[in-house]
Amino acid sequence: MTTVYKRRAAPAVAPPGRRSPASAVLALLWAGAAAVVALWWTGTGSVVGAAGWLSGAGRIAGLLCGYACAVLVGLMARVPLLERRVGSDRVARWHAMAGRYTVSLLLAHVVLILLGYAAQDGVSFARETVTVVLDYPDMLKAAFATAVLVAVGITSARAVRRRTSHEFWYYVHLLTYCAVFLAFFHQVTLGNDFSGRPVATAAWYALYLGVACLALWFRVLAPVRLNLRHRLRVESVHPEAPGVYSVVIRGRRLDEVGARAGQFFRWRFMAPGMGWTSTPYSLSAPPRRDLMRITVKALGDHSAAISRLRPGTRVWAEGPYGALTEDRRTSSKSLLIAAGVGITPLRALFETLPGEVTLLYRARTAEDLALGGELEAIARWRGTRVLYALNGADGRRPGFTARSLRAAVPDLGGHDVYICGPHGFARDLYESLRTAGVPDRRIHHESFEL
Repeated sequence: MTTVYKRRAAPAVAPPGRRSPASAVLALLWAGAAAVVALWWTGTGSVVGAAGWLSGAGRIAGLLCGYACAVLVGLMARVPLLERRVGSDRVARWHAMAGRYTVSLLLAHVVLILLGYAAQDGVSFARETVTVVLDYPDMLKAAFATAVLVAVGITSARAVRRRTSHEFWYYVHLLTYCAVFLAFFHQVTLGNDFSGRPVATAAWYALYLGVACLALWFRVLAPVRLNLRHRLRVESVHPEAPGVYSVVIRGRRLDEVGARAGQFFRWRFMAPGMGWTSTPYSLSAPPRRDLMRITVKALGDHSAAISRLRPGTRVWAEGPYGALTEDRRTSSKSLLIAAGVGITPLRALFETLPGEVTLLYRARTAEDLALGGELEAIARWRGTRVLYALNGADGRRPGFTARSLRAAVPDLGGHDVYICGPHGFARDLYESLRTAGVPDRRIHHESFEL
């Protein structure tokens, strides 16, 4: 580990720290699921025979599936409270888990209901399926919605997603909105739990209309307003390290966007072959009144094309997102640990975080230290220090063990630790930090690898 020591700044008073509303949001979501179960329970009379049990189980699975569909849309509506206070990556993990629950409940609903109806009518499962789909109101719409949701579930499986492009996965996911819309009608038309119960029906409509309004406002109208108001364009592109480029983006009154160091936007560059892809990149410098900057490593076709952007290229941005900000701080001391291009949000935080700040940056070689000159300048200006961890002469990566971290940063347990890097790096580093005595509440990480 190569170390560059600088004079340390006087520690600031520890901030009170803002509590994440994650627990309250989860409690609200589970309370909604409990209310759905209560709706089914109060609307279910005596159950008789196998057909009754199968149909009853299919009904509760269907109700919970309908509720989960609304939750899916709400979680990915990019509501600022969730994106900036809970964290985009945590919300995305909740969305992925809810997606698995939704597909499982959907399949259970379809199979159990059809088995129950077939047992009641005394016909085969296949014949009952044809009858229900072709003769029951709104069931053709529901059948199409089922096929779409199953397709979304399949393309979200890790093994499948590795073999498909991000664009294909993204546009298949957009069909979820269509599927949820189509499935809604058969819920209120055929749902026994809503028949003759105007309050329950009104609450169901309010749930779906509410999440539809959230998605429309934060995913469509808010980005349109941002881009019409601020008129973003590429100002310049600069190489920072082998395969790493910074893009400076100019706009009007960007201080009104509310972006902060550590956050990211989803960027769409209106250049040939790039306009169909929206990609998350973090700000690599604190935003200014008229400029923002991102730094990108060429890891695929889209990111490699960043280096060929021309000044004046129009930019479409959505955000800001992310909770890897100063608000996470609970101590007057902070340790920032970056690997590779993970330096981008931490470089912005290195400049702006108050108190005593140390930066630990891992890269393969000195030539791969993107933004290294800026980091040195910030360290001199702030009177703090930068630590570098480079590969050895044999190419071996230095390990971040609990012992090496404590040796590099005395009083490690009293620091807030911000991490940005590949998923495997962050996972292993988290375990080392916990072993070194850093409380879980002081380890802050956000990842796009979901």
